Amino acid sequence: CLARDIVNIVACEDAERIERYEVAGKWRARMTMAGFTVYPINTSVDNSIRPLFESRGNNYRLKAEKGALHLGWLDKVLVVVSAWHLESHSMIK
Repeated sequence: CLARDIVNIVACEDAERIERYEVAGKWRARMTMAGFTVYPINTSVDNSIRPLFESRGNNYRLKAEKGALHLGWLDKVLVVVSAWHLESHSMIK
């Protein structure tokens, strides 16, 4: 389901590039400022996904970093998967 996005991110530059995702650091900062805390991805999720990546060849990457999973192709991170929870429910109105 992400094939078009992946091709666009990996192969296209400048005007040809349609997909323009924000970097994970910006999302992390926004979520933190809004009162959320990263809820680390469980190692069982990592362990169940990793064999799928490894079975597809050496070009796919899966890296756990700062509580999130970074899914990539070669040296390019394509998608970051993370979970968050609200520290204080008093912020919700």
